[in-house]
Amino acid sequence: MAPTVPSAAKSASPSQPSGKSEVADLKQQLRQLAGSRAPDADDQRRDVFKRVISCMTAGIDVSAAFGEMVLCSATSDVVTKKMCYLYVGSHARAHPDLALLTINFLQRDCRDQDPTIRGLALRSLCSLRVPNLVEYLVTPLTTGLKDPSAYVRMIAAVGAAKLYHISATACIDADLPASLKALMLSDPDAQVVANCLHALQEIWTLEAANSEAAAREIETLYSKPVVFYLLNKIKEFSEWAQCIVLELASKFLPSDNNEIFDIMNLLEDRLQHANGAVVLATIKVFLHLTMSMTDVHQQVYERIKAPLLTLVGAGSPEQSYSVLCHLHLLVMRAPMLFSSDYKSFYCQFSDPSYVKKLKLEMLTAIANESNTYEIVTELCEYAGNVDVPIARESIRAVGKIALQQYDVNAIVDRLLQFLEMDKDYVTAETLVLVKDLLRKYPQWSHDCIAVVGNISSKNIQEPKGKAALIWMLGEYSQDMHDAPYILESLVENWDEEHSPEVRLHLLTAVMKCFFKRPPETQKALGDTLAAGLSDTHQDVHDRALFYYRLLQYSPNVAERVVNPPKQAVSVFADTQSSEIKDRIFDEFNSLSVVYQKPSYMFTDKEHRGPFEYSEDLTGLTEDPENVISAQRYQENDNDLLLSTSDKEDNGTRASNGSSTSTYNAPSDLISPSLISSQTPAETSLVNTGGTYSSQSNFSLDDLLGLSVTEAPALPQPTLALNSKPVLDPDTFQRKWGQLALALSQECSLSPQGAVALMNPQSLIRHMQSNHIQCIASGGQPPNYKFFFYAQKDGATAFFLVECIVNTASAKAQLKIKADDGTAAEAFSSLFQSALSKFGLS
Repeated sequence: MAPTVPSAAKSASPSQPSGKSEVADLKQQLRQLAGSRAPDADDQRRDVFKRVISCMTAGIDVSAAFGEMVLCSATSDVVTKKMCYLYVGSHARAHPDLALLTINFLQRDCRDQDPTIRGLALRSLCSLRVPNLVEYLVTPLTTGLKDPSAYVRMIAAVGAAKLYHISATACIDADLPASLKALMLSDPDAQVVANCLHALQEIWTLEAANSEAAAREIETLYSKPVVFYLLNKIKEFSEWAQCIVLELASKFLPSDNNEIFDIMNLLEDRLQHANGAVVLATIKVFLHLTMSMTDVHQQVYERIKAPLLTLVGAGSPEQSYSVLCHLHLLVMRAPMLFSSDYKSFYCQFSDPSYVKKLKLEMLTAIANESNTYEIVTELCEYAGNVDVPIARESIRAVGKIALQQYDVNAIVDRLLQFLEMDKDYVTAETLVLVKDLLRKYPQWSHDCIAVVGNISSKNIQEPKGKAALIWMLGEYSQDMHDAPYILESLVENWDEEHSPEVRLHLLTAVMKCFFKRPPETQKALGDTLAAGLSDTHQDVHDRALFYYRLLQYSPNVAERVVNPPKQAVSVFADTQSSEIKDRIFDEFNSLSVVYQKPSYMFTDKEHRGPFEYSEDLTGLTEDPENVISAQRYQENDNDLLLSTSDKEDNGTRASNGSSTSTYNAPSDLISPSLISSQTPAETSLVNTGGTYSSQSNFSLDDLLGLSVTEAPALPQPTLALNSKPVLDPDTFQRKWGQLALALSQECSLSPQGAVALMNPQSLIRHMQSNHIQCIASGGQPPNYKFFFYAQKDGATAFFLVECIVNTASAKAQLKIKADDGTAAEAFSSLFQSALSKFGLS
């Protein structure tokens, strides 16, 4: 076997040249061929032009050969002309100074005897799009609109629209729109008429914003003479032109019903057209014209069913999807009219997944009492599909049908059978649907709970499925014997659960279970609240804090809030409002139907999704009472307030806090033993007036297993501080950089203090009451950073403190610098004493 030639050693293909030497070689050959009258000169030019175009396709800059290409343009060979025009149009806009070289030969070609060359030259001239050359376009365009060749007139009509985009003033001053209108109404060629109509719509639509005359001209396009003139010639138009004319007809406002029926009779045969775009455009005309005629409108639905269903099965998958999107829109407006055709929406084996998904939505929409059994039977077959997303969608479709039907006996049995399938995604989807069914049909709770109770939470991996199971455990804990113990096992694995949705449901379920079976759930509730309060997710933390304070206020109120009498849900919220659906229907036969949203939602800038931005939340922010620029600290590389080591330490702590999802609750917040003799009634010690003392707090904490060990009393400090110290930010920053570190310590906060720190301003006010001022603060849960200062009474010595608090561990890291180092120990005792009392008063 011969050895394989390395790819690097292969010679470069002549059709894919590279390097500047190749361009120089092309220029040299073009110079030699310019003006050559040799017999084979045209063939040689064609070969060289092909190489130039090949270089352009490969991304090589061949603009250096612009002059030589123009010199070789004097040829009668149409193929060479086309390549030359392609080259000129590609480089003229990027090199407007070179484009001037092309004007002479393009204008000359616009007067050529061959209409093909005249049309190509005029198209290339209009494609230059160089504002400085506008004056050279008007005359060829005016002449082109009167050219005896239909091809040239067709090019000139489109060229007028191009000229308007380059210079609207030049186009209007030359009165090209009037020429286009006259040509549209008199030209015998259908393609010329279509191009004139398209150009006029584009020009007048843009001009209407600045001119009332243009607005009136638009109205004339939608007048009866113009519309009927175009509709009578519709069979002569190309498919593209027919769509333009039909779009114009859809905006026509008939004066009476006779005009509506005349138009529908003219377009009846267009419903049988082989092109899907023409059929959809015709349907749009029929639907819009009959909006005010209810009976006729319903007949239109019946009439258009067959053409649409034919297009679904006859075209490519992409066309089928587009037609199905329009069918889906019609089904949502009139589901009863399509209920007998449900078999047309059964999924085929060869259908792509996006088509299958849309068919499932349509089966859900058209299901009623007469076809529910057949549709649900078909959907149940899809539940075992190897295509997992389609299997999920089929299960959801069964659930949606159950939610919209009155006789759900058989459907519920089918759903419960899904739970016996040993597939995680099937179980998860089914649990979500069973939860929704129980919300609407509470009478089915006994049958559903009997099956759901046998499911182990360990076998459910998907968050939404686990969340649904937890909801049922909390809602029907009185009917499920093992509910408190299952919830307790889930709480024990709190740190292993990464989904905030599951943790939120677990908090609420344990609260519900506590009010129904308090002795068995007491320990689980205490552990859940402790885990929630130390959770790093803001929503989970806030809900745990809300439940904790609600229980402190009144257990009775908490029960009414968390576990009130519930009514069956009659109707589930629709994802789209009727106004949005009507707006989409108005934009029938457009991308709005495929995207299932109005055009303004995906075209205007303000509807392109939320504005994305990044913000450094770990940087210092300004304290309103002691203004200091945090941005200045972040941007200054020689920042004295945050030295390099301090920044690295803080960055490490912040990264550790954000990258891990496992946080332990404060060790002094959780007690391993419970006071089992207490009952929920003992929480009546809580002050019902809305305020509560620390004694009542500890009563609730003891009941829930949140026993609090009081911190040992610190020795009373002997240091006296100035009650009104004054220190500006610049001086603070300078001192922080100059003074040596006097003390670095760690101290603890009370659990109440860690909870109260959700509002950092409360700590700032508390320290101010102890004559310790805050000059800057910042951070995000669970890490907060503060810079404090204080002044020794009767002296000029200042104490500077960096305090980093972690609410998850209820710990504070202190760094103290002092003008008087001998008093640093006393100030530290005073600072820690003040910090330990935070949240207790």
